[in-house]
Amino acid sequence: MRTNFSAFARYRGELRELLYLAGPIMGAQLATTGMTFVDTSMAGQYSAMDLAAIALGSSIWMPVYLLIRGILMAITPTVAHLYGARQTGEIGGQVRQGLWIALLMSLLALGFIYKSDVVLQWLQVEPEMAAKTLEYLKALAWGIPAICLFQALTCYCEGMGKTKPSMVFSFIALALNIPLNYVLIYGKFGFPELGGVGCGYATAVCFWVMFLMMAGYTMLGQQHRKIGLFDHWDLPSLSIISSQLKLGIPIGLAIFFEASIFSVVALLIGKLGAIVVAGHQIALNFTSLAFMVPMSLAMGLTIRVGQALGAGKTEQAAYSSYAGIATTLVSATVSASVMMFLPGVVTSIYTQNPEVAILAAQLLVYAALFQYADGIQIAANGALRGYKDTRVPMAMILFACWGVALPLGYILGLTDWIVEPMGPHGLWIGLVTALTMGAFLLTLRLRAIIRRNRMLASEIVPMPA
Repeated sequence: MRTNFSAFARYRGELRELLYLAGPIMGAQLATTGMTFVDTSMAGQYSAMDLAAIALGSSIWMPVYLLIRGILMAITPTVAHLYGARQTGEIGGQVRQGLWIALLMSLLALGFIYKSDVVLQWLQVEPEMAAKTLEYLKALAWGIPAICLFQALTCYCEGMGKTKPSMVFSFIALALNIPLNYVLIYGKFGFPELGGVGCGYATAVCFWVMFLMMAGYTMLGQQHRKIGLFDHWDLPSLSIISSQLKLGIPIGLAIFFEASIFSVVALLIGKLGAIVVAGHQIALNFTSLAFMVPMSLAMGLTIRVGQALGAGKTEQAAYSSYAGIATTLVSATVSASVMMFLPGVVTSIYTQNPEVAILAAQLLVYAALFQYADGIQIAANGALRGYKDTRVPMAMILFACWGVALPLGYILGLTDWIVEPMGPHGLWIGLVTALTMGAFLLTLRLRAIIRRNRMLASEIVPMPA
C-alpha cells in the first residue's frame, strides 16, 4: 500500500512539473489560434470575398509557419541540455546562432510568400480572390522576420523552463489585434479602408510587438542577464548552425508532414460536395482544438526530458517520458468521451443543418478513435526531441502519413478497388490507421532510445591513473 502511495506521489509531482511547463504553452497556442479566428471573423463581417481571401491566405501561411516553428524548436532541447548540465555559459552562443537561423528562415519564407501567386494559380483560384489573397499575404509578410525571431527566443525561454512569457506576450498581441483590425479594415482615425488586407498589416504589427516584448524580457530579465544573451553578437558559425539544422529540420518536416496530410484530405473531400466539406470541416476543427492539449504536453515533455538528460539523470528522463505518455492518455480519454458521447452538443456549436450535423457526428466517432493513438505518438515524439532524436521519428511520421494514410484513405474513400467508395469515412479510416501506426512505431523508437541511454549510463569509465 505504501509502495502504491509513493508511486502515485511521484507521478503527481511529475504531473505538476509537466503542467507548470505545458500550461503556458497551451495558452500561447490558444492565443495564436485566436488571432486567426479574430482575423477570419472580423473580415467576414466586412465581405464574403475578404473572408475567403484570409481563409485561403491562412491555409498557405500556416504550413510555412509550422515548418519554421519546428525547425527553430531545435533550440529548446539544446538549451534544456545545457541548462540541466549547468553549462549556462554556452547557452548564449547557441541561441545567437539560432537567431541567425531565424533570420534565414524569414528570408526563405518571404521569398515563398511573394511567389505564392504560383500556388494560387495551381489551385485555380478565381483572379479577384487570388489578387486579394496575395495582398493579404504581402501585408502579413512585413511581420515574418519578427515572428521568426520571437519563436527563436521563445524556444530559448522554453529550454530554460520559462514558458509563461510567451503566453503573456501572445495574449497581449491577441488583445491588440482586435482594435488594429477594426481600424485598418474599416479605415478609422484617418487610416485607409483596407478590408481584409488590413488584417494582414494588423497581424504584422502584432508580430513585431510580440518580438519586441520578448527581446526586452530576455535583455532585462535577471536570469537572462547572467547568461549574457545580448552582451555581444556573433558572426554565423557554420558548425553550430549546421548542428541545429540537423536537429531542427526533421522536427519541422515531421510537423509539416502530419499537418499537411489533413490539408490533402480536405482537398480530396472538396470533390464530394458542400455537405461533405462542411461536415469534415467541423470534425477537423474540433479535433484540432483538442490536439492543442497533447501537443502542449509534448512540448513540455521535451523540456523535462532535455533538462534531466543534461543533468545526467537518465532514469528521471525515462520516467518523465512514460509519465508524459500516461498524461496524454488521460487527456485523450476526456476528448474522446466528448466526441463519442456528446457529438450532438459539439455539432450544434457549428451548424443547425441536420445533414451536416449527422455527417460531422459520424466523423467525430473516427476522431474519438484516434485520440489515444494521436496522444501517444505526439507525446513519444516530444520525449524523443528531448533525447535529440529527430531524424528517425520524422521518417516514421512520413511513412505513416504519406505511405499509409493517404493511399489507404484514397482507396477506401474514392475508389471501388476493395469496397464500394466510402467517401469521407474511408479517408478518416486512413487517418486513424496512420496515427495508430505512428504511435506504435514512435513508442518502439522511444523504448529503444531509453534502453540505449540506460546502457550508456551504466558503463563504468575507468579513472585515469
